[in-house]
Amino acid sequence: MLQHFFFLYKFVLKLLGYPQGHHWKNKSFKYRRYESMADKHTTEELLNTTTTLVFEVEGGLLRSTSLFPYFMLVAFEGGGVLRGLVLFLFYPLICLVGKEMGLKIMVFICFFGIKKGNFVIGRTVLPKFLMEDLGFEGFEVVMRCGRKVGLSELPRVMVEGFLKDYLGVDCVFGRDLKVVCGYFVGLMEEVPPRSRFLMNDVFGERKGDNNLIGFGCSNKILDHQLFSDCKEIYLVTEAEKRRWRSLPRDKYPKPLIFHDGRIAFLPTFPRTLAMIMWVPFGFGLSLLRLIIAISFPYTMSIPMLSFTGMGGRRYIRSTTENNHKKEKKDRGTLYVCNHRTLLDPIYISLAIMKPVTAVTYSLSPLSEFLSPIKTSHLSRNKEKDSKMMDSLLSQGDLVVCPEGTTCREPYVLRFSPLFAEISDEIVPVALDAKVSMFYGTTASGLKFLDPLFFLLNPIGIYHVMILENLLHANVHRELSIETANRVQKQIADALGFRCTNLTRRDKYMILAGNKGVI
Repeated sequence: MLQHFFFLYKFVLKLLGYPQGHHWKNKSFKYRRYESMADKHTTEELLNTTTTLVFEVEGGLLRSTSLFPYFMLVAFEGGGVLRGLVLFLFYPLICLVGKEMGLKIMVFICFFGIKKGNFVIGRTVLPKFLMEDLGFEGFEVVMRCGRKVGLSELPRVMVEGFLKDYLGVDCVFGRDLKVVCGYFVGLMEEVPPRSRFLMNDVFGERKGDNNLIGFGCSNKILDHQLFSDCKEIYLVTEAEKRRWRSLPRDKYPKPLIFHDGRIAFLPTFPRTLAMIMWVPFGFGLSLLRLIIAISFPYTMSIPMLSFTGMGGRRYIRSTTENNHKKEKKDRGTLYVCNHRTLLDPIYISLAIMKPVTAVTYSLSPLSEFLSPIKTSHLSRNKEKDSKMMDSLLSQGDLVVCPEGTTCREPYVLRFSPLFAEISDEIVPVALDAKVSMFYGTTASGLKFLDPLFFLLNPIGIYHVMILENLLHANVHRELSIETANRVQKQIADALGFRCTNLTRRDKYMILAGNKGVI
């Protein structure tokens, strides 16, 4: 009779979505719906240093149910196209062999032979996609707590940077990878023993004073040592997770300004299949687009490029532009723009339908050779660059990107004030580029591939907004910084972006560990 009752009891719990496993032997467990945490615990209590939230990253934060996209990002961005293709081809087998074995296969494919010291994807590429995959409801639960410990099925190098930098997690438990001679061998260390040693690592001598609260998904076995020590565990079902909303950008705990990588979408298996099918055709199309831009006049190249998917739209907000066109000037016009891709000056040239010269800090010889406009290199010597730009202005129109580097997100980096010292007439130009598959910029990859990846997109859209002219901006040389800040704000306001004091050097130190000199 008791056996039948116990069987019925377990069956009912399973129907209700509650986890089954050895941890049910511990009678101190109290499982609750995650929405009830707000009624059970006050904000002051959760922010107390003696209360710690132990949460599952995949079950309690992310809306996605598959780990494949994150491993594809590691394979493609860290190991190259071939490694990404191997992972894609093996994925059907991975789905058949079981969760643990499938995880080991993906880890081996993605990490074998990767140098540990060069693996920065966990803090340069993955945070963007992890942030976009956060469930708003799960995020609210986690961020209500002052002290947080994250548990992840993913290798720790993939999630630790994101959890600590963006969510303020105190400690992250994930699988460590074996390293030989400084290289990952594609094997994971065994799960740490479930002993007091684990608790000592997290809390030290204060482990007995902590009130542990768990948070995870009801369809997973919460068999980690930390969960077994939780007094309460709050659970979310898969059905509830499917109704979770994505986290709005204005709710991000830290602004996401810089990120790297080529893939511009979360590469789920169907999307990866579409990308693989597109690339051979897209490569031929990118060559056609390049030939059109180089060979045909503006009146012909603009409609032809639009027909191939490289479209754009021009907005003019300059009330004095026509007057200046009628005047005979000894010098060209200085166009000052924010920097989205290497093609910025080309699209400005298409927008005004006139040839321009672009000045740049660094440009690969191949990009310079294939460019349909003139280019000139800055030397980072203020006096020399000022004379060079002044000379170029006397020969024609000049395009300057004072940010010094590209920024993908809706932010405008701090402007270098040099442009405000060489001309009394400045035309701000606000640019925004939209891509559908690949980013045409990189901080740590090969620069000469940047234009190719942008042209490889099925659709690439540019918005060019020619703003109000700034006349006689250089009345006093000491005001050049104020002028630069004014132009930066004018461009940011036109695009709906935010200004930031971060610079080119900041970007490259964060993403590539150098000052951006190539």
